[in-house]
Amino acid sequence: MAGESRRLPELNQDKYDTDEQVKIICLGDSAVGKSKLMERFLVDGYRPQQLSTYALTLYKHSTTLNDKTVLVDFWDTAGQERFQSMHPSYYHKAHACIMVFDVQRKVTYKNLSSWYQELREYRPTIPCVVVANKIDADQKITQKSFNFAKKQGLPFYFVSAADGTNVVKLFRDTIRLAVSYKENSSDFMDEVMRELENFALEAKGDGPEQNPETTTETTDPDTTV
Repeated sequence: MAGESRRLPELNQDKYDTDEQVKIICLGDSAVGKSKLMERFLVDGYRPQQLSTYALTLYKHSTTLNDKTVLVDFWDTAGQERFQSMHPSYYHKAHACIMVFDVQRKVTYKNLSSWYQELREYRPTIPCVVVANKIDADQKITQKSFNFAKKQGLPFYFVSAADGTNVVKLFRDTIRLAVSYKENSSDFMDEVMRELENFALEAKGDGPEQNPETTTETTDPDTTV
């Protein structure tokens, strides 16, 4: 059942190869406020709620950067983080990552190292920012040092989804990082995946022809109970 819950919908990620579209993913433990941060940035009339969701959520955004229209897809874990691991396709072709923890829950900060390790397994070089959310509960928390971001050399933001503190700056800066990465970096893993895809197509073309009356049924391992 766990595999079925974690299965991502079929999504065409080839669109992220185009110049004008970027993919930004969010990571972090459950209930740290990832979805609420995106809703605060993208949607007016924010309402504090605690909701559990069980499938991938995409937030679409259009903006202008350097006189150029940029389409942004924000990918939200939407409940899958409860497995403490994400499906590999969640990371596929991502151009930047927003990693969030809750300043009121120490364990969510401690778990950043695990999320960061998994991120680097799939996307070794994309820019990543670290976000301390819910500072509205205690403004004194902004005087505290959080060394994880400094140790990894990552940008760090104190934010509040509830009152909007630094939310716009966080997302605008991350979009700039994503676009800059896409324009200036040749990601090694993207090149590897492209070569493997080309190899698979060539191998398929060299194979024997199938009887048109014969069909083969396959089972998605992610949906096996």
